[in-house]
Amino acid sequence: MKKENSQQQNQLDFEPFYEALEDDPKLLDEAIEILLDMVELETNSIKKVALYIKEDSRNLYNEITKLYKSSQNQSNTPSCCGGH
Repeated sequence: MKKENSQQQNQLDFEPFYEALEDDPKLLDEAIEILLDMVELETNSIKKVALYIKEDSRNLYNEITKLYKSSQNQSNTPSCCGGH
């Protein structure tokens, strides 16, 4: 019986879930926040998510790396020179 329940869960239709995330940006933000909380402490999961983004969404990957480099440059600039 336990095996049957597991098979039923694997066959669930996720389309309504995906549609809800597409229709409501707030739900999408919440789902992403939950996902990030889940992988935050698991190094392998973080690497898998980064690789997935790099392979499937090159524009997003490029934006993230650009933001990271920009924040690194600002943190290395003395505050007297407009860095902060």
